[in-house]
Amino acid sequence: MSAYIVFFKESTQDQSEVDAYLQNVGKTFEGHQAKILAAYGPQQVLEGPATEGVVVLEFPTMDDARTWYDSPAYQEVAEHRFKGATFRVVLVEGA
Repeated sequence: MSAYIVFFKESTQDQSEVDAYLQNVGKTFEGHQAKILAAYGPQQVLEGPATEGVVVLEFPTMDDARTWYDSPAYQEVAEHRFKGATFRVVLVEGA
């Protein structure tokens, strides 16, 4: 069953770190079956607080999503995200 990782960027502290993350995250998908469904497009907040941006990734399974997220390649690049902005990240199984 498909699984989705949803990134909500709450606030930016260091744009240069966010830029370093964005420049390098693409290579972390090599060897993983991931599909970018949405990435920082226009959004309409229907409920709750607004976010600076949203990214939605689709994976074949929950295990595939965790394999990518926990991979050394992604975790190395994610350090820039951790330093650059506050995110909320959710992994959810599809219906």
